[in-house]
Formats: sequence, C-alpha cells, structure tokens
Amino acid sequence: MTIRSPFCGKAAVLLACACAALLPLAAQAQASYPAKPLHLIVPYPAGGLTDTLSRTLAEGLGKRLGQTVVVENKGGAGGIIGTDYVAKSAPDGYTLLLTIPGPITANLALYKKLPYDPRTDLRQVSDIAMARTVLAVNGTLPVKTVAELIAYARKEPGKLRMGSWGPGTQPHTIQAYLDKTYGVDILHVPYRGEGPMVSDLLAGQVNMTVGSVTSLKQHFASGKLRALAVTGTRRAKALPDVPTFAEAGYPDEPYKLTGPITLLVPARTPGDIVERLGREVSALVKTPQISQRIEDMGAEPIGNLPADAVAAYKAYLPGVLKLTADTGVTLD
Repeated sequence: MTIRSPFCGKAAVLLACACAALLPLAAQAQASYPAKPLHLIVPYPAGGLTDTLSRTLAEGLGKRLGQTVVVENKGGAGGIIGTDYVAKSAPDGYTLLLTIPGPITANLALYKKLPYDPRTDLRQVSDIAMARTVLAVNGTLPVKTVAELIAYARKEPGKLRMGSWGPGTQPHTIQAYLDKTYGVDILHVPYRGEGPMVSDLLAGQVNMTVGSVTSLKQHFASGKLRALAVTGTRRAKALPDVPTFAEAGYPDEPYKLTGPITLLVPARTPGDIVERLGREVSALVKTPQISQRIEDMGAEPIGNLPADAVAAYKAYLPGVLKLTADTGVTLD
C-alpha cells in the first residue's frame, strides 16, 4: 500500500502557483528587451566587408532599439572561434553573430568535427546583404582574363600565390578547384581576415585572390589590382563592366556560388526576441540610406525576416556542402 503525504497535494499546488507567478515575469523581461547593450560578434578581424557592414548595422540597430550595439571582432580558425562563442552564449538576445556563409555552411564539410553545429546551435534572424566577390590579380601580373590566368598558371607552376581570408573560405575552395580542374599548381596563402590579405595583395606578397567587391573595388581604378570576373549568376552592380565567370567562358558551379552575410543568435533565443530583432533589422536595411550604404560597399541589400532567412539557409546549404566536398578540400 502506498502512503501519500497530505503535504504532496499542497506542495504541487504551491509549485504550480509559483510557476504561474514566474510566467508574467518572464513575459515582462522579454517585453522590456533590450534592457542593456547588445554585443555583435564578427568572427573575422577588422577591415573586411563583414566588419564594415557590422558597424553600419550596429549604429542603425542601436538607434532603433534604444541601446548601444557593441561590435566585437573574434577572428581565427576560419570564423570558428567567433561563431562558437555565439553558439555557446546565453540565448537571451544580447549576443548576436554577423557572418559570411563559411562558418555556418562550408565548415560542415571542411571539418570532421566542429565545436558547434550551425543547424541546431544557431538561428537565423535576417540575411543582411548578398556579398559579391571578384577574382582579382595584382596589377603587375601579365593577365587580363580568366583564360590568360589559367594559361599563366600552367606555364609557371607554383609561381601564383592565392590569398584567402582563412582556410576553407571561398578563395581557398576556388584555388583548390582551379588546381584540380585545370591541372595547375597555385599556392594557397591563408590569412586571419580579408583586411590583412588585401594589404599583402597590394604589396605583391600574394598575387591573386577572390575577395569582396567592397575591399577591392577602390584599387581597380588605380591599376594596383585588376578585376577578371565576378562570382554569381549575374554581374555585380558595383562592377558593371566586369564579366561573370560564365560570361568569361567558365560556367562551372563553384563560380556561381554566392551567399548572404547573415545575422544569427543562439538557437534557444525566445521567438518573440528573434522576431523583434528580425523586424527591426529588416526595416533598417530597407531604408534608402542604409540600402545605399550597403550598395556603396559593393554588396546588395536583402533584409529578410527570420522565417525567410531560415528557409534560404536550408535551401542553399546542401549545394554548398556538395560543392565544397567536390573540391576535395579538408582541414582536419
């Protein structure tokens, strides 16, 4: 026979009352969001497109939320360090991540084991902008087209040095694809971010890259760098005279791949906070002033809502993983 304490029923009632009392407090806390400064993590050093865009986003979002948004650069390991930091942060809406696709897409194929899983540990808030990238060479390199670059690489094996903003990033995978597809020997030189890479590209320490239009376009007019082709299926608005790879005679899938710069939060962040952030960011990006600033950076504004950003991620992830695997690049 089971003996039930007469206090069990009372305890259950008290517990239920306590839980019920906490619900309004939780709702009140979320309603008062944000009550303190937010931290926007960029998983790359200062100087690249993501960092530049983060400053614009932080300024505008801070004004809309009535709180300071502090940008923090946590670079290293191809974006893994900063991304992992956010994935493991408190899911309260105060720690945000702004990243290019690599850390949440290609890294799944490049590393056998990541310290985070972007599919389950992070949640999309909004795709801020589409980053356009361009194949560029140092102005002293005697090539003006993609075909001439490949011919030069075949003639001078091991002489070309391709800089990237980190292992496994788009420049790295394209370098590996060039080697594998055309039988050339191009040295991959990884940097901790795009800023340091561009500095060495200008100095001739590396002589080619695939970099953001934002960071490279100012050097084309001076002749210090030369643009050969843009990635994607159409020309970049900021470089209307530069052909796509397909227009240059190279319609291969890896050259068509583009991806957004995305704002994310830890996966368990309350839905109403995610939606609030999504609405504010979407409205911000779609203002004429911010849209123009993004276009001036050489990117293309998006500013979608959370559900659309999640759907877009699920749609392009399989293709990125396949193309990354096809290059044969692995990092561990």
